[in-house]
Amino acid sequence: MARKKRRRKSSHSFLNIFFCLCLIIVSVYFIVRLIMVPPHIFYRGFQIDIPSGYEIHGIDVSRYQSVVNWKEVKNMEDNGIKIGFAFIKATEGSSIVDEQFRRNWIKAEEQNIPKGAYHFFVPGRNVERQANNFIQIVNLKTGDMPPVLDVEKSGRISITEMQKEVKAWLDEVENHYGIKPIIYTNIDFYQRYFQTGFEDYPLWIAHYLQPQKPRIENKWVFWQHNESGRVDGINGPVDFNIFYGDSIDFNGLLIK
Repeated sequence: MARKKRRRKSSHSFLNIFFCLCLIIVSVYFIVRLIMVPPHIFYRGFQIDIPSGYEIHGIDVSRYQSVVNWKEVKNMEDNGIKIGFAFIKATEGSSIVDEQFRRNWIKAEEQNIPKGAYHFFVPGRNVERQANNFIQIVNLKTGDMPPVLDVEKSGRISITEMQKEVKAWLDEVENHYGIKPIIYTNIDFYQRYFQTGFEDYPLWIAHYLQPQKPRIENKWVFWQHNESGRVDGINGPVDFNIFYGDSIDFNGLLIK
């Protein structure tokens, strides 16, 4: 009996040593990874820091970028980073159409750049007209990203009124296209208006100067991390975005 006890004790000691060694190896791995892979890297071509660890990167454009050379956008690459998608402004309010939308939409498609269209929401204006403005202009098809509602101005209406108007636009557009729209907003707006009641909608969050990820607890799909990027084919600065996921996840987001 005494011999059996000694074997059991020896066996426990071996397991404890093995467990400690595993902890040490794992700890060393993560320490080395933090040292070897910084949270963000400066890319000379794009002239900005880009957070590390993300596979798919993109931009968003409007008339402010003037005439875009989409072939140059497509061909640009810096140390493995390419433009993998583009959000394009389509409409604003109840009647405004971005003057570069049609050209951007056609030229981006010609270069096989996955594209999405967004509507700039004007609070306090007729919601049905705003939804119809977008629907009449934007023809989404297989391979496009879901429609986007850009909400970043309060319009001096209450939180309840804002949520009601936004939900009405989202419902109208979802009924038309058969897919849930994406909500774009900044971190402050999200915390004020959309933390509850909008969890089912894909989130595109704007939060600049963050080294690795936006400071938000809820799940996000796109992150606008910089507004000062440079891309071949575009005159002036352009917003840079990250998709949270790999190519399989991204393809799963696209309209079927």
